[in-house]
Amino acid sequence: MAEKLKIIPLGGLNEIGKNLTVYEYGGDIIVVDVGMGFPDVDMYGIDVVIPDVSYLIKHQDKIRGIFLTHGHEDHIGALPYVLRSFNAPIYATPMTLGLVKLKLEEHKLMDVAKLVTCEAGDIIQAGKFSVEFIHANHSIADAVSFAIKCPVGTVIHTGDFKIDPTPIKGKIMDLTRLGELGKEGVLAMLADSTNVERPGHTRSERAVGASFDGLFKSCSERIIVTTFASNVDRIQQIIQVAARYGRKVAITGRSMENSIRVAVELGYTEIPEGVLVDINHIKSLPKDKICIITTGSQGEAMSALFRIAFSTHKQVEIQPGDRVILSASAIPGNETAVNNIVNELYRKNAEVVNEFAGPLHVSGHACQDELKIVHALVRPKFFLPVHGEQRQLKTHARVAAEMGTPESNILIGDVGRIIELTPNSAQLAGTVPSGRVFVDGYGVGDVGSVVLRDRRHLAQDGMIVVVVSLSSENGELISGPDIITRGFVYVKESESLMEELRDVALEALEDCQMRNISDWATIKSAMKGEMTRYLYKKTKRNPKILPVIKEV
Repeated sequence: MAEKLKIIPLGGLNEIGKNLTVYEYGGDIIVVDVGMGFPDVDMYGIDVVIPDVSYLIKHQDKIRGIFLTHGHEDHIGALPYVLRSFNAPIYATPMTLGLVKLKLEEHKLMDVAKLVTCEAGDIIQAGKFSVEFIHANHSIADAVSFAIKCPVGTVIHTGDFKIDPTPIKGKIMDLTRLGELGKEGVLAMLADSTNVERPGHTRSERAVGASFDGLFKSCSERIIVTTFASNVDRIQQIIQVAARYGRKVAITGRSMENSIRVAVELGYTEIPEGVLVDINHIKSLPKDKICIITTGSQGEAMSALFRIAFSTHKQVEIQPGDRVILSASAIPGNETAVNNIVNELYRKNAEVVNEFAGPLHVSGHACQDELKIVHALVRPKFFLPVHGEQRQLKTHARVAAEMGTPESNILIGDVGRIIELTPNSAQLAGTVPSGRVFVDGYGVGDVGSVVLRDRRHLAQDGMIVVVVSLSSENGELISGPDIITRGFVYVKESESLMEELRDVALEALEDCQMRNISDWATIKSAMKGEMTRYLYKKTKRNPKILPVIKEV
């Protein structure tokens, strides 16, 4: 029986972010992207969500390489955590590897990583796979698509892309090469579905430059611009416009500083001599001669813009009249955080300018007409929409059908579900271990669903601790019950309720003693049960109750 090509998404399906796709054939595995996701609002204390890679850990001896499409967090952010469990050569373009190096240096993993710099047009042999790098346009420099070949056939993995006819740096996406591969015959395509619900074309990055020019030309106040730290083309345009109108540029935000340093070193960003100034020196400049570029476009707590808005930034404080330009759209789920910053800026009498004032942000993802162009060029036998939630995957499946792919040849997968391909068939098969791993501080995977459930419970209903001291000789009550509450009620304002609660706990304890129950677990359970029932009847609340017994 002929060997099948297995495609196993471990992230990036039915979700935004956490992109990781496994390709497996004949005892060889390659991995495309190792991304992170942002926590949901009810994931209290969680910093980062990464894919469950236990399948890769189990089969690490088969892994021939990790291939990265571009340097965004949702495609490279999980690398520092994953590389602690297994290692493989990492293949990526210069800008992407530059950002990866920063991450690995921060996590002290540079010694274990083998980094291989690749350019568009390069073909890497990785076991029975060959991977061709194909130039793509996106909202970060050096993005690529992959043509992945093995004896079963050719698979196009687009990564994130758009077709930008007038990119700031470099050339238009290599549509010619996609067309050539389409003529040779493509078995399957996995394509970005982020903007598939939007008709038409995504605007060129150059559209933003004209908007910046108008906002800088008419302004005599200080200008603060926030955008994605990795969007070096956007940052380049901001710097050019600032220099055109005689403004010095200061950068604040660690990720922004790192991205610009890498981009300048690699030649993707050119800063005119004398334009860049240290953030500590801006107070000595007239307000109409300064532009500050900052992180925080998604409302991230402790980002530079957040600290500026809430007066905790050491060097920058909002002044009345400051023009704050938001050159980014809020990622779904971040709207509230962004609105909080905007409201605070208004409170401090700043002028806030967002995309309603003109094209201050353009997406890095293809809209329907661009996706149709790629489908027409590649003409895959089978199609697998990726990088999107269910509504986007289903919409992209419909677009593919409109472009001639038979509906029976379109498969919508799920995280952990194996897709098996032969030259003439594609089908959903079994599953592998998959899911979300939570990163909390230095802990990776030590916070699970039970801990999160407890955190939600504490956040919603608070906690009550009831402490009693019992004699070690006869189990008699020596002191207590003492009631301690956190996040439930303020004790001094609810003294009568606390007294009633002590009586309930005492009655439960006395009942256990009358029945000669000396097992601590049983006593705790009895106290907890009676207090829970009483509190719900009295307050319609359900706080977490933690009985503590001290033996004296």
